[in-house]
Amino acid sequence: MTYNFSFAFLASRWPALVEGVWLTVQLTAVSITLGFLLGTLCAVLRVYGNGFVRRVVGSYVEIIRNTPLLVQMFIVYFGIASMGVKLSAEVSAIIALVINAGAYTTEIMRAGIESISKTQLEAAECLGLSRVNTIIHVVLLPAMERVFPALSSQFVLLMLASSVTSQISAEELTAVANVMQSDTYRSFEVYLIVAAIYIALSFLYRFAFALIGAVLFTRRRKLGTAL
Repeated sequence: MTYNFSFAFLASRWPALVEGVWLTVQLTAVSITLGFLLGTLCAVLRVYGNGFVRRVVGSYVEIIRNTPLLVQMFIVYFGIASMGVKLSAEVSAIIALVINAGAYTTEIMRAGIESISKTQLEAAECLGLSRVNTIIHVVLLPAMERVFPALSSQFVLLMLASSVTSQISAEELTAVANVMQSDTYRSFEVYLIVAAIYIALSFLYRFAFALIGAVLFTRRRKLGTAL
């Protein structure tokens, strides 16, 4: 059996792919930023909050980490609509991705926070720093430095997982590819191209995180280990 590869359809279809890539980048950039903020806040609450707050945050983390992202996205998209609030597919996708990223970031940042030596906290107390200032200046940045490689990997995985947003009609890269293959009947070629694009995006995101690490963490920059 022979198969004749043909990528001729790209001549007229590449603008749609570019638009899909751009939406993928937008969705994931916003979701990563908001998910990191949510996860960091939840990590602080889980470590320093009272018993009730810790249980609430812990329940959130366990529920999200033990359910599929696609199910979470359906709950946001269809569940909110059933209550009379209509959100676009893109907004629903961002909400679901932020909630998902926040749960995983919580656990990663919690590990970083708990790795900070108690002597550093005692030193901050001796200097008269308030608890808030201690958390911000003594705990969070060193904690983020220690877990930055894990955070970077998690956020790259989030970018790849954003492909499931095509199931709620968000017109990102995978959704564009689904339409393209149904129109051209060139499924093999279309998904080969999409796979190559996702690989390129993964390297691009890793490079971006390496730059962020080099800027934020002086010690890592000197050691050449921003990631």
